[in-house]
Amino acid sequence: MTTRRGFLGLLAGAAVVGATGFVVVNRPSASGLLTSARLPPPFAVPLPLPTVARPARVTADADYYSVVQRVSDVEILPGVKTQIWGYDGLFPGPLFRLQSGRQAIVQLRNSLDVPTSTHLHGGVTPSSSDGYPTDLVVPGGTKEYVYPLQQRAATLWYHDHRMDYTAPQVWRGLAGMAIVSSPEEENLGLPSGDHDVPLMICDRAFGADGSFVYPAAHHGPGVTEAFANGVLGDVILVNGAPWPVFEVDASLYRFRVLNASNARRYSLSLSQGELVQIGSDSGLLGRPVRHKELPVSPGERFDVVVDFGVFPVGTEVTLLNTLDSGGTGQVMRFKVVRPGKRSALPERLADVSALDGAVTTRTFDFRSSSGDGMTMWTINGSPFSVTDSLAQPKLGTVERWRFSSDFHHPVHLHLAHFQVVKRGAGKPLPSDAGWKDTVDVRPYETVEVLARFDGFKGRYMMHCHNLEHEDMAMMANFDVG
Repeated sequence: MTTRRGFLGLLAGAAVVGATGFVVVNRPSASGLLTSARLPPPFAVPLPLPTVARPARVTADADYYSVVQRVSDVEILPGVKTQIWGYDGLFPGPLFRLQSGRQAIVQLRNSLDVPTSTHLHGGVTPSSSDGYPTDLVVPGGTKEYVYPLQQRAATLWYHDHRMDYTAPQVWRGLAGMAIVSSPEEENLGLPSGDHDVPLMICDRAFGADGSFVYPAAHHGPGVTEAFANGVLGDVILVNGAPWPVFEVDASLYRFRVLNASNARRYSLSLSQGELVQIGSDSGLLGRPVRHKELPVSPGERFDVVVDFGVFPVGTEVTLLNTLDSGGTGQVMRFKVVRPGKRSALPERLADVSALDGAVTTRTFDFRSSSGDGMTMWTINGSPFSVTDSLAQPKLGTVERWRFSSDFHHPVHLHLAHFQVVKRGAGKPLPSDAGWKDTVDVRPYETVEVLARFDGFKGRYMMHCHNLEHEDMAMMANFDVG
């Protein structure tokens, strides 16, 4: 059996992330890592919009892209440069605007000094292009990722998925968003163009010179013991900017919210008004759902609409995180600066039929354990093994999977999309509606989902999307046959 520790020996010659530009610290605090750089006041930096990826070539049935992972110096905090690892040297990476049913092929070149593996999170993707942790693109190497996109319109994202180093490499900047559209969705009259805005939310910490701060273990992968529960930063970034401000007109806006944090959970609310959810991880809901507060765990996406038309010009509305206070209790601000057009959401959005017909039930327990002098986060009592598999679902079937936990574990399934059907002895949360690929399993809770295994046969995985937990072995294979 190839264990996590055994696999590390295969990469003994690879560079250690903690020695390549991070300020490595061991400084636990109530809020996690603390920034020593000078910070701008909240809501002083304009919200940047991600650079849109342009195909290098277009054919009758596919769009071809070329992307380079490379080091770049960018200005995140005003007046100082931060070294990032970025797709095309950008943080966030380029925004891919894709079409459901139209294949996208990405030629990726790794110009970093460490191996990488890129996962399209939420993609129904052949296993050879899924970004399995040991399917590495070595420094100087290239790989062609094939995305058939035979799936619903949805907000997806992509990020590094390298074995044992996902957390620090995503922290360095290897993440971006992908929006899949379809004619059916476009014909609903939802906010579009400048009124359809991606929001990649994450937290980071910075050294006095602007460097990213991360508590990497001093020898090998992982973090220092004080951060085994997950790494939190004290600066909230949206699209790579600290506590930005976004000028809007008095109209409906669609915001595609992604929690790209390593470990931080958010409960989002507006200082006035409400968030109207129209989509989840894997596409539109059947009907809009209104929220005063919207919980978002790492890896989850929510499409929400805000009606700024109810506010007079000059109004300021703050997006808050009610799970925290101070700097990490604020996310960004909207300013209504001009009149707009009044419009309404449709009452029906998409056909979301309830799944049934589960052919079997499986149980997976997400829990911490200690062994070999290290903390590991395990599934069903075992750390990740490259060669072992915990399930063998059949292609085209539906299964009932039960997830239990001892901590907050955002559970993510590759390939399979699911519907949440039960939390504990009760019903799902309102935010659990629709098709999902990631669900927050709260401490000492059992969550039941019905998962549909469509698309492709092959080896896939589930894992906790607290990235430090993932790096500490909280992953498992399943084989679709």
